[in-house]
Amino acid sequence: MKRFWILPLLLLITAGCSTTKVEYIAHRGASHLAPENTVSSALLAWQLGADAVEIDVYLSADNRVVVFHDKDTKRISGVNLKIDQTDAKTLRTLDAGAWKDKKYTGEKIPFLEEIIETMPEGKRLFVEVKCGKEVVPYLEEIFNASGKRGQITIISFGFDVVTSAKERMPDIPCYWLHGTRRDEQKKFLPHDPEWIITAKENNFDGLNVHYAGVDEAFMKAVQESGQELYVWTVNDPEEAKRLIDLGVKGITTNRPNWLKHSL
Repeated sequence: MKRFWILPLLLLITAGCSTTKVEYIAHRGASHLAPENTVSSALLAWQLGADAVEIDVYLSADNRVVVFHDKDTKRISGVNLKIDQTDAKTLRTLDAGAWKDKKYTGEKIPFLEEIIETMPEGKRLFVEVKCGKEVVPYLEEIFNASGKRGQITIISFGFDVVTSAKERMPDIPCYWLHGTRRDEQKKFLPHDPEWIITAKENNFDGLNVHYAGVDEAFMKAVQESGQELYVWTVNDPEEAKRLIDLGVKGITTNRPNWLKHSL
């Protein structure tokens, strides 16, 4: 008996399955479980199968690139020091882990080099610049010394930062960050398509935006421009599925392993 039904059945099965490859990016490392922006958080993210890790960087007073989110250290360490006004040696004396769990007591604020060292082959690191463009030459120096320049991506809310990084390092993907605007009733608004035009004109690789403002029209405009769209920070499987169906390139999440398997 000839099994002519096999091909139609296979087509039916595959029709209901998405073949889109989406990157799951661990927000500040595996920050749901480990202290954000630490070596422990990055290592755990890789262990849990994240495709990439996102971290934040500042330039210290003595021009060291340190991994930290806030402008000051109060929330994380309990000691109130301005990152850009403090030398790296002093910053490294602070405890960046105990606030999350006692088992992380003694965790240091890392240098960017230490996070890059954790990165396995085939994985990516999204470096969000929280300071100004003055950090860009120091970033390039670190990237080159690491031997992992090809695994690194730069993101920033600062237009001048992304412009400077792309001009200096055209081979490194650079994405412009944006949040979602709200109306007077605090309702989320669709993203502004002018951002897409500006990014294209300045040779950015695309945008990295807050998920709530992404609709079908915005996604279509990004795709038609030849750029890529990443979104942050998504911890809801239903919202993640909506964005994947629209065609986003990657999703930043606090729970990469959980979100991936929830889908």
